[in-house]
Amino acid sequence: MSAQAIAAGLGVLDAGTLTTVQDAGRWGLERFGVPVGGAMDEFALAAANRLVGNPPDAAALECVGAGPLLRAGRDTLAAAGGAGFALVVEGRRFPLWMAVRVRRGQRVGLSALSDENAPGVWGVLAFAGGVDVPPVLGSRTTYLRGGFGGVQGRALQAGDILPLGRPSLGAWERAGDCLPEGARPAYSLEPVLQAVVGPQAEAFQPQALEVFFHSSYQVLPASDRMGYRLAGPRLIHAGAADMLSEGLARGAVQVPGDGQPIVLLADRQTTGGYTKIAVVARASLPLLVQCPPGRGRVRFQPVEAAQAQQSWRQLCAAWEAREEDALLTPV
Repeated sequence: MSAQAIAAGLGVLDAGTLTTVQDAGRWGLERFGVPVGGAMDEFALAAANRLVGNPPDAAALECVGAGPLLRAGRDTLAAAGGAGFALVVEGRRFPLWMAVRVRRGQRVGLSALSDENAPGVWGVLAFAGGVDVPPVLGSRTTYLRGGFGGVQGRALQAGDILPLGRPSLGAWERAGDCLPEGARPAYSLEPVLQAVVGPQAEAFQPQALEVFFHSSYQVLPASDRMGYRLAGPRLIHAGAADMLSEGLARGAVQVPGDGQPIVLLADRQTTGGYTKIAVVARASLPLLVQCPPGRGRVRFQPVEAAQAQQSWRQLCAAWEAREEDALLTPV
């Protein structure tokens, strides 16, 4: 791959297991049957973008499994977020949540960590200016099931060329900035997730809510970008498990006839007809998605809607305060 071919951005040397272009999602089209999509770890996308001077919803790379390896066609600034990965520049490892200068011609990517006792599923890699692939229906996010967005609606492949947008003014001054550990999500193999009682709680037997909020659930391997399937004590319906289909929110906890909950995530369907016992708070979704299927377990904590909203504002306070130099600090 020649330097001239990737002069505008990044050349993909190794695409990893599954790497896609993702942003904050394709909003406003669910009434037409178009899923929102977007990054699985919404906080990781926003924080990594802000570290390199981008808007929090700019397009970046998301990976699961083995991470990608790319060659920079120009000087840029990179930052990675999520869990289970390290940022690698020319063979040198850097921590997540840190802005790192990448020189033209250097190799940059994400390397998966092998610690079985640590959380981590999804990695996010952001670059100054954002990944500037053409938007489709107002977003650059990749929807794999629909085959559109990102790079031809598919996962990255070796040989792909990714253009980068124009960096923000003063982006280079951010090199070395990092997000302090106390300002990051508390990723865990056994997180406690805040959840608001759902719109069909009355469709379950009276003890079902108590069971839901006082039990531990395993995250099953049959989990993906559409939703995480959980296994634990059965949640018994008062009547039928299904209902007239209605719109679905991210984090909605559907319970089909087998009584096992499914938490709907980025690539969720636009409507669904199973009763919903709860909705996971926005601030807790990063903890859930980084809980490894097959190894992780989750518990649920009941909260009111106002408390759930406040938790997200508190979580985002770190990267929102960057302009005032409040919490992002140089290494």
